[in-house]
Amino acid sequence: MCEPYIELRSELDAELLRILNYWVLNTLDEANGGFSGMIDHYNQIIPNASKGIILNSRILWAFSAASNHLKTQKYTSICHRAFDYIKNHFYDTRHKGVFWEVDHKGNPINKRKQVYAQAFCIYAFSEYYIHSQNEEAKRLAIEIFDCIEKYSKDDEKGGYMEAFGEDWSTLDDVRLSTKDMNADKTMNTHLHILEAYTTLLKIHKSKKVRDSLHHLVNIFQNNFLNKKNHYELFFDRDWNLLSNTVSYGHDIESAWLVLEAAKCIPDKDLQTACETSVIKVADTFLNEAIDAEGAVMNEKNMDTGSLDDDRHWWPQVEAMVGMKYAHMLTGNNRYLEKSIGIWKFTKKHLIDCQNGEWHFRVDRNGNAYTEEYKVSMWKAPYHTTRACIILASAT
Repeated sequence: MCEPYIELRSELDAELLRILNYWVLNTLDEANGGFSGMIDHYNQIIPNASKGIILNSRILWAFSAASNHLKTQKYTSICHRAFDYIKNHFYDTRHKGVFWEVDHKGNPINKRKQVYAQAFCIYAFSEYYIHSQNEEAKRLAIEIFDCIEKYSKDDEKGGYMEAFGEDWSTLDDVRLSTKDMNADKTMNTHLHILEAYTTLLKIHKSKKVRDSLHHLVNIFQNNFLNKKNHYELFFDRDWNLLSNTVSYGHDIESAWLVLEAAKCIPDKDLQTACETSVIKVADTFLNEAIDAEGAVMNEKNMDTGSLDDDRHWWPQVEAMVGMKYAHMLTGNNRYLEKSIGIWKFTKKHLIDCQNGEWHFRVDRNGNAYTEEYKVSMWKAPYHTTRACIILASAT
């Protein structure tokens, strides 16, 4: 392995600790429990901000995964705090599953069952169980898995439906956010079901989980991945494509996550196909998504050619992970060199050395958008901690 990459691994070890330290020191909500719902660009807590399940489940996953990676009990109290808050405030004891949002005091204010959120809780509870051996966490992970399989899985058409009401009834508007299309099936939700089931299988060796994971890998290979080596984003129930936008971060993140899922399935041909896909997606990504400075651009409308060249924090680190996988499969140091270039850009423009944590995004000139938050529904320590853990590992 090239010497600069060894240096990068050392820097990522240190960055992981800095990220965790920021969240411990700045986000605990001592007045209301759990964690603050929003902290602005300048590190000021937004009073009475609501709290989202995505933020809270990602905090639980990040601290559990870091504890497992570092083999430490240092963050165990944070893990317990995150799990207890989700269980006591987001979990629906009547209909099962988790709510989308609570107010600052922990009272539910949006009870919809977004499947994306259910998946993140499976992911977080499973990782937390590995750290804590908390049997309730394992039980809830399996219970939510059963809910997804019962209500969301489309046995007729394949794949999973997007969202439901509090009682798992159908909804007219199933969007994950205002930026998304109102589509029955989305790549993003399927991706996080896949990563959740991959981790659940580690703690629950169930044929049903393995079969569902196998189904998901096939969906990614046959429905989402197109002939131009991009993952399509939005579909109706019958798998008719609804958009022609490429999300570069999701492309490279999907490639390596699908391969990890395939490794859990006793289907060598499928795993080999996924390995080939990683290389093809990585090469296309390098040709299209990275600018001269080494930054990963956000997305492109392939119909109009319109390019969103803002640099969001999370595609940078997902790209670095994807490059590592491509290197492991090929032995080509070109991928490591690109990863180092992305890290140099990230250190220069996205890590906030003054206030801590990372900027949400910067423009093409490296200027941060100061209206974006350091902590919010969508800004959590998940992508960054995961990348640090994977990239700093020896293999």
